[in-house]
Amino acid sequence: MTMEDQTQPDSKTVTHERKTGTFIKWLIIGIAGIIIIAGGLTGGLLYIKHVSKGTENQKSGKSSVGILWPMEPFVVNLADSTGDRYLKAVIQIEVSDQENTAALDQLKPKFRDSILDILSSKSYKELMEVSGKQRLREDIAFKLNSFLSKGRIMRVYFTEFVIQ
Repeated sequence: MTMEDQTQPDSKTVTHERKTGTFIKWLIIGIAGIIIIAGGLTGGLLYIKHVSKGTENQKSGKSSVGILWPMEPFVVNLADSTGDRYLKAVIQIEVSDQENTAALDQLKPKFRDSILDILSSKSYKELMEVSGKQRLREDIAFKLNSFLSKGRIMRVYFTEFVIQ
């Protein structure tokens, strides 16, 4: 053999190395694909399990509607710089159970005072947006829940809401 023949690899070796390199690439792609599919299946199964658990709790649990406790209308001046706007609101409070209504009757003066403070601190701009009304509901529920030792205020409903 001449010197040139020894330095040049033969075509069989080059072809075998290419086949091995191609095989390794496809093997890595295949393993990555299997891992991605397994992850997707696992995530999907966990999601389905979580969703079905939530629907079972809704079916087996108590009704999510509590007892509505009405309050007399509120009429307050709004906290605007001009001071010529007022709000009339009628509120109904959803409580977690019937047993709380006796406690609510005893706490009614505290509730009305707190609600009057909250309502009169709001401005016209705050209350004209839907998010402002929702924030007002949350503020009222949070404040009233601070007075309760058992049970809770679940939601606050405005059955009348007039700004003039």
